[in-house]
Amino acid sequence: MNYTIAVIPGDGIGPDIVEQALKVMHKVGDKFGHTFTCQTVLAGGAAIDATGGCLPQETIDVCKASDAVLLGAVGGPKWDNLPGGERPERALLGIRKELGLFANLRPAVIFEELAAASPLKPEILAGGLDIVVVRELTGGIYFGERGTKETDLGPAAYDVEMYAEEEVRRIAKVAFDMAMKRNKHVTSVDKANVLVSSRLWRRVVAEVAKDYPEVTLDNMYVDNAAMQLVRNPRQFDVIVTSNIFGDILSDEASQITGSIGMLPSASLAKGNFGMYEPIHGSAPDIAGQNKANPTATILSVGMMLRYTFGLGAEADAVDAAVKTVLAQGYRTPDLYTGEGTLVGTAEMGQLIADAI
Repeated sequence: MNYTIAVIPGDGIGPDIVEQALKVMHKVGDKFGHTFTCQTVLAGGAAIDATGGCLPQETIDVCKASDAVLLGAVGGPKWDNLPGGERPERALLGIRKELGLFANLRPAVIFEELAAASPLKPEILAGGLDIVVVRELTGGIYFGERGTKETDLGPAAYDVEMYAEEEVRRIAKVAFDMAMKRNKHVTSVDKANVLVSSRLWRRVVAEVAKDYPEVTLDNMYVDNAAMQLVRNPRQFDVIVTSNIFGDILSDEASQITGSIGMLPSASLAKGNFGMYEPIHGSAPDIAGQNKANPTATILSVGMMLRYTFGLGAEADAVDAAVKTVLAQGYRTPDLYTGEGTLVGTAEMGQLIADAI
């Protein structure tokens, strides 16, 4: 089979890690008889420098014409002084909206080989950890009305959190469908004791739950969820929540696993189309130094193979290759604790490709 992929390396370490992910992807293609045709386009700071805007129309057009999108990372201090609407990070919000990417899947899986890197006690992690955060991606406070105004206390700024029933319903269905393939347990996270939007969220999720009688639904306030993630993370299977809560909780979950450099993500539209990226940032301080961990981006390729292309065996091969290399003791700087073999970005990518 031939698949077309729009590749957005982005900024900072983005080009470094994407290069290694593509190396692994093409190795999968060689082994399983697939061809991956890639077209590189710009977004973020690199696009600002080249075109004056963070999300050129060409990038949107190429992405829409592709089967999937692979993204590195965007942003950096170089562009921090730009107005909010012109910053590199706005490209992410824009492309999600343009491509209809309403569902963000962020798995938090702890590899047995990296258990020592987790800040949690071994007894808390005993038996492993496998959580998926399903984050609503195109609604809520990040896309709501915003502005400034004068108040009795002086200048003020506001951002509006708003959700329509259908926005909640469709993300809830994604979460319940995923739970049916896992341990049949969904935890819906909100702040319904304070926010009207969360009360709507909770009501609609409960309505969707009626169509999935085999799935257990729990509701949890976001502050309690943040605490429970470090107190007893094994109680969770699928967490479904709003844009801003999902942004925060998935980053917390990433640190439980030992390194944010290990966690991939998928942003899905209706059907099979998706954009795949690591959840970490651009880390410009180590860009081009062969220090970045490419594993999250490589695992994002695995998610692309599984969710967009329906290539389960190929995705399993990527996951197995990562596990094999970790079991052999190879570690990038973010994972290195003095034991095993310290390797750089390119070496880790090549080792994983060789293990396919």
